[in-house]
Amino acid sequence: MKQNNLFHRLFLFFLFVLPSMVLAQTTITGSVNDENGNSLPFVNVIEKGTSNGTTTDIEGNFSISVSSTPATLVFSSLGLETIEQETSGSPVNITMAESAQALGEVIVTGLATSTKRANAANAVSTISAAELTGISNQSGLDGALYGKFNGAEIKANSGAPGGGISMRLRGVTSIFGDQQPLFIVDGVYVDNSTIGLGNNIVSAAAGGGNPSTNQDDASNRIADLDPEDIENVEILKGASAAAIYGSRAAGGVVIITTKRGRKGDPKVSFSQVVGLRSPTQLLGLRDWDPSEIEAFGGPANFNTANLRDYEAELFDHTRVSYTTRFTTSGGANKTDYFFGATHKNEPGLVDNTGYVKSSVRLNIGQRFNDWFDIYVTSNYINSKSDRGFFNNGNANRTVGYALAFTYPWEDLSPVDGIYPQGGAGSNVLETVAITRNREEINRFIGSATSNIKIIDGDMNRLKLVLQGGFDQYTLRSTSIFPRELSYFRDPTSLGGVSISGSTVNTNFNLSAFLVHNLDLNNGLSFTTQFGNFLQDFDRNTVLTVATGLNGSQTNLGQSTNVSTQQTIIPQKDTGFFAQTEINWDDKIIATGGIRGDKSTNNGDVSKTYYYPKGNLAINIHNFDVFGDDSFLTSLKPRVAYGESGRFSAFGDRFSLMNAQFIDGVSGLSVANLRGNPNVGPERQSELEYGVDLGLLGGRIIFEGSVYNKKIDDLLLRTDVPTSSGFTGAVKNAGELENKGIELNLNAAIIDTEDLQWTANFKWWKNESEVTRLDVPAFTEGGFAASLGTFLIQEGKPVTQIVGTYNPADFTAAEIAERDPEGDGFFVYGDAEPDYQMSWFNSLSYKGFDLTWLWHWKEGGDAINLTTLLYDLAGTTWDYDDFGLDPSGQLANGPYRASQAFVNPDPVIEDAGYIRLREIALYYTFPDEWFDFLDSVRFGVSGRNLINIFDYNSYDPESSNFGNNVLANNVEVTPYPASKFVNFHLNVNF
Repeated sequence: MKQNNLFHRLFLFFLFVLPSMVLAQTTITGSVNDENGNSLPFVNVIEKGTSNGTTTDIEGNFSISVSSTPATLVFSSLGLETIEQETSGSPVNITMAESAQALGEVIVTGLATSTKRANAANAVSTISAAELTGISNQSGLDGALYGKFNGAEIKANSGAPGGGISMRLRGVTSIFGDQQPLFIVDGVYVDNSTIGLGNNIVSAAAGGGNPSTNQDDASNRIADLDPEDIENVEILKGASAAAIYGSRAAGGVVIITTKRGRKGDPKVSFSQVVGLRSPTQLLGLRDWDPSEIEAFGGPANFNTANLRDYEAELFDHTRVSYTTRFTTSGGANKTDYFFGATHKNEPGLVDNTGYVKSSVRLNIGQRFNDWFDIYVTSNYINSKSDRGFFNNGNANRTVGYALAFTYPWEDLSPVDGIYPQGGAGSNVLETVAITRNREEINRFIGSATSNIKIIDGDMNRLKLVLQGGFDQYTLRSTSIFPRELSYFRDPTSLGGVSISGSTVNTNFNLSAFLVHNLDLNNGLSFTTQFGNFLQDFDRNTVLTVATGLNGSQTNLGQSTNVSTQQTIIPQKDTGFFAQTEINWDDKIIATGGIRGDKSTNNGDVSKTYYYPKGNLAINIHNFDVFGDDSFLTSLKPRVAYGESGRFSAFGDRFSLMNAQFIDGVSGLSVANLRGNPNVGPERQSELEYGVDLGLLGGRIIFEGSVYNKKIDDLLLRTDVPTSSGFTGAVKNAGELENKGIELNLNAAIIDTEDLQWTANFKWWKNESEVTRLDVPAFTEGGFAASLGTFLIQEGKPVTQIVGTYNPADFTAAEIAERDPEGDGFFVYGDAEPDYQMSWFNSLSYKGFDLTWLWHWKEGGDAINLTTLLYDLAGTTWDYDDFGLDPSGQLANGPYRASQAFVNPDPVIEDAGYIRLREIALYYTFPDEWFDFLDSVRFGVSGRNLINIFDYNSYDPESSNFGNNVLANNVEVTPYPASKFVNFHLNVNF
């Protein structure tokens, strides 16, 4: 035992202590507080010109040994002004103010480490709590991100309450894979799945040109998070930054840190928001005359004053919502805590739709002594989302689909409680009144992080970081289509449908990391980390469908037929991560690292896939090349390279089986998809160049980045010879590329005692290309080439929209030019925006705060099938207008209808827009008005109040296929979008 202990001590001495022995040291102690006198824990304290540093403890105190005095200490923390203080002795007492600048922020660069933004080589977007929710009340995290960081394209699946978005970071990164980013909350890998409701049996949406069953307008689970709980969000957009997360990071990474308490008197806050929701845009009625009504089978000589606007009856409402929030936080001795509770009730535009959510969070930090601390987070969420019955349907039963074929001279009102069927085959008033589509969530998200200091010397430090995360939710979906529905009265119909879905999803992740800091006298410092991890994901979904309901019963057992489908998706990942950051005097900063992943989703589950990273940043201004009065304050060129991946889907390595029931005996038969035992992850590599510069003492900060991102080993579904007994298989068989540029400008335009004005301008652009395709070109997304679809073709953008054409309408020369491959397709558009930009302003004058955010998306086409359906019914709002037919002979509606299923050009439209995403005016009352309160703030805000676009439907941001990022621009009668006006009252005790 003594020998082992001696060996252990000698090993630590030679490995860590001996290389860093130094001469006599001077210890400097002090404290750090905010402007209100509250202590600031976890502030970085670094001796300038070295990487010798420490952090303040839970009470805001610090102790640091320096080689000589006088010494200059640099104090930095996320969201606070960086301070340099020269000192010759103790104590050093520092007051730090909130910062409007970004260069002092601390951002994630490793799984257990961070660095100052000023030293970062990657373009990492950071969104603070003030930017996220400080302007307007948000329905969920998804809506709170719009226009607030560059390099992203975010679209709402529909306007239905309760969330549902698709997010694309730096272009398309897969054809068939899930392109959503990885979301990590306080170290927890949270699930963001979209799980269908099973409504296809009624809507028959998958019975058309696209067999996707993901057309139920279901929400995705990131909507469960309460944005009010969030302290800051970091977005790792490219592989060079996201490589530390390996095979789950091809779509980027969104790292969310929630709020925690600070030492001082307990803080209590209460806020109440009352909101008004109304439609962004309604389409209106066609300008009917009596002869047109009669021509469409309506009554003769109908008085047009009696036309009913069913769209307005269904959608044109102003709904009142409210959000109530209570928080308390504080810290004493070595403990800090944060407690927050939110209740939100947000009715939808349509009757019997809405979103209700309750969220409770408790975060507790405990520092036991100088070498051991632990931080625990916990969050419980309960939500109910009534989604309505919208999007595509091939039986005229969804609300929007049937509304297109509902004529305004029809009377759909019930008589003695019985609804007439209506000419559309279903009655939209009846559908809204008696059908139900609800998602109900019970979710718990928790994490624990512990830091154990093994060595804590002045220049040599070693700690063990242990982290665990847990995310479990139960999703209960209920869809009820009663037997009394007019389209179920026929004895040959389904006779009523009741659908019950139950999903239990459990994720947990464990990791352990050693982090070593070594500071040398020559200004060099090394931050090294090494560790491994285990991630386990398990989803179990049971969907039960009952048809032939017994009278008014909706119980599954009260039916003629019951069918059940179960989907189990397990996955277990293991691996390691190692990284070293070398910093020379904050002048040159280089980082190298590698991650290795194994997964049960790979064809070879024992094979490790490696993802390296490396980057370099040079702070030229720290070489003293600029004078103190120089116009140019800082200049940092940077370059970064990294790789990340995307796992193949569960089941790609297996040959699937179908259940069979023949002659009363159940069994299995081989399905069409052959398993691939060699299937592996898609691999992404990215090279990013950038430059950051500061002007006028940091009042103006510019960041510019260009990137080239390649995705190799694309997972594609390929044909196999039918003689094999299969028709298809998944294989790694292609490569695509994204090139882009991102610009960011921050400016403190006015900074006086009474008046402050800060502005932020973002501009970004991306272009994609399929650079290699090992299979023949194929179409994907949409419903059919005659309605517009994507053509995956080597040498072309992955987002190109193609369609068929009528050869008789074009000359041979025109066909040769527009269809050089002779495949029967013309290119009609591109879903990729030409560029996007946003403009954020914050103006403060004494107690008043005015903030607004504009978002401009230029270009990017969408496939508008809503208008086409109205054209086919003859009910389009612009049916009788002219301007689309090149010959000038046909009005818009007849022209679009004449081109249907031959030429998709009329339904492929520019989906660009200019939006006033958010605007708010607040007033903070003077402190002397309320002796017993810390502060009282009142304000009014709006979301999407100004929407400028030419798109000929409800909204250019909608998707029939949920969070399918490739085909997120196909619209089929969605739930209409909304604008909001909110009134806010915030009281702090």
